[in-house]
Amino acid sequence: MQKNNNEITIQTPMYSGFGPRTTAKEALQGRDLSGKVAIVTGGYSGLGLETTRILAEAGATVIVPARTSGKAMAAVSAIPGVEIESLDLIDPFSIDAFAQRFLDSNRPLHILIDSAGIMASDLSRDNRGYESQFATNHLGHFQLAARLWPALVKAEGARVVSVSSRGHAISGIDFNDPNFKNREYDKWIAYGQSKTANALFAVELDKRGKNYGVRAFSLHPGSIVTDLSRHLSDDEMRAMGALDEQGQRTFSEYNDELKTVSEGAATIVWSAVNKQLEGKGGVYCENVDIAEAVPADKPLGPGVKPWAVNPEYAEQLWQLSENLTGVKFPV
Repeated sequence: MQKNNNEITIQTPMYSGFGPRTTAKEALQGRDLSGKVAIVTGGYSGLGLETTRILAEAGATVIVPARTSGKAMAAVSAIPGVEIESLDLIDPFSIDAFAQRFLDSNRPLHILIDSAGIMASDLSRDNRGYESQFATNHLGHFQLAARLWPALVKAEGARVVSVSSRGHAISGIDFNDPNFKNREYDKWIAYGQSKTANALFAVELDKRGKNYGVRAFSLHPGSIVTDLSRHLSDDEMRAMGALDEQGQRTFSEYNDELKTVSEGAATIVWSAVNKQLEGKGGVYCENVDIAEAVPADKPLGPGVKPWAVNPEYAEQLWQLSENLTGVKFPV
């Protein structure tokens, strides 16, 4: 059923009352999620695991898809209301099979959180020849949301949350060569491109989905030491201030950008369930608020760059994604 919802959410802070030290539980703001169904990709480690825990403790049924079910089961075994499923985001057949199993359950999907991802990996390609960071971080989630679309509509008020990064500032989308077939591969440019794609996906999905009750958000969670850094060397971690004197990967102090896992998951949870965002969507968030739109030439820091929220680029990426995956949204 279509709903008439033409309001555009402005990319400017709403002064939510939260901030960089807000925890994921605080961002929930006491909401009871009993009867709600959520899928959290990457929901068994790092920020995804904390998000899974907070949603489940609030009463939601949380499905955690994983390539390695044993590892996932060990991580979430103590959390009630969590189901483990099999999914490999870089394998389109695995995505289709997972989505079909969920649709066969006839359940609505109230929350889809795209948290899984890889960062700054050496060049590798999937079976289609697509660069792995773009394929995993964006194309896999694009296909997943497309396949789960009937369940999102069935929820009559769903949210799709795309975990982007301040890394989007590194690079926009190279629409002529997204898979580094004709340009030299750079692991950080590839990562930045995939994170820009996460943000643009939310822009276009929200535009297409809001009349069906499906709203979308992207976000930067902050810098948090998790398994996402597994492809980085100790020297790279040290340069980021994320390696202590004992060689442990951790921050020695925290600030508006450097966060604990609970603080990093706060903007994810806020975007997924907080009532402050009802009737809104299509925006990039950080520090548990809507982020400020900043100029392209502003030094790396808070805010979202214009190429990550540009509606024309969002539509262009959507068309590219449909072409690359062979999957079309029924909207």
